[in-house]
Amino acid sequence: MKHVLILTADYGYGHRSAANAVAEALQETHEDCCVEIVNPMDNSHAPAVLRNGEAGYNKVVRVAPDLYKLGYDIGDTRLVSSIINNGLTLMLFLALREIIHTKKPDVIVCTYPYQEILLVLFTLEKHPIPVLTVVTDLATVNRLWFRPAADLCLVPTQTVHDLAIKAGLPPEKVKIVGIPVHPELIKGNQDRIAIRKDLGWREDLFTVLAIGSKRVEHLYDALWVLNHSGFPLQLVIAAGGDDEFYQRCQETEWHLEVHCHIYVDEMAKFLRAADCVLGKAGGLTVSEALACGLPLILVDVIPGQETGNANYVVAGNAGVLVRSPIEVLETVSHWLENDWCCYHQQAQNARQLGHPRAAYTVADLTWSAASS
Repeated sequence: MKHVLILTADYGYGHRSAANAVAEALQETHEDCCVEIVNPMDNSHAPAVLRNGEAGYNKVVRVAPDLYKLGYDIGDTRLVSSIINNGLTLMLFLALREIIHTKKPDVIVCTYPYQEILLVLFTLEKHPIPVLTVVTDLATVNRLWFRPAADLCLVPTQTVHDLAIKAGLPPEKVKIVGIPVHPELIKGNQDRIAIRKDLGWREDLFTVLAIGSKRVEHLYDALWVLNHSGFPLQLVIAAGGDDEFYQRCQETEWHLEVHCHIYVDEMAKFLRAADCVLGKAGGLTVSEALACGLPLILVDVIPGQETGNANYVVAGNAGVLVRSPIEVLETVSHWLENDWCCYHQQAQNARQLGHPRAAYTVADLTWSAASS
């Protein structure tokens, strides 16, 4: 029996979602595998400032995006990056030491940059454990991810591969695999019409899957303009736990077919049934959409890491970044004309950019590291 420890964080959804995807792939493909996902910042030894930082992440990126971007840019400089690493090591050393001693893993996968702390721990205790880093953004990545402590740095794109090499990682330690998305995206029924029927959606309408959260500021405005478009559409709204947004949608007089959910437990199924995704440029949202061949309409970008995600989608002609609700209307209008010619091209581009089997690739590399 091999024990795999996945270390993650809850700044947004992407880090934990990647962890869940890798865990699912490992358990599916390797029977003699025990997988645990742990957030060190939840440990009793972690200082309150880190736990509060996670809780306040949504508020900061929505209320003060320019301040967040400034902090992100400063943190990506060599000097400040080193200071942050040293600070995190001091604050999380005891937490990680307790976790490692309790779990006794054969291999560690990091979907958040804890590598430097692990290096200090292994050096002091003279007991190294294989470490794999899984980077969870597509293009703009903080140098904190690229630490030589990891045995492998698994990156989503050639752009991030080049950043890792530029940061000093040896080429043999860097592999392009994509961002792990849940294996359910490529399992089960792939017949879009049959899935819609099962979900109770209209089978004959162009279906926009709107993915919200407390960090998506402009989603309602985009939905409002589509609501008055007169286009043959249906809207499927996943509010992502944003009670205020969900209530607003519930009180709206819709002129289209609409299905609104405060939470979605079957997001993989929803993605397989949709025609496109409307939302923000989070690494998870973008990666899942691309894995399903769904073009994106991006209405929000968190300055910093999500800027690169949006640029990646636009450069690959797999979607658009809009600056106003009218641009949402224009995009859907162009998609629906000429027998959906433009839509089909962007859907094909999305499929080419996607890495639907990334979680399985990471699982195999993790198993190899644990068995070596």
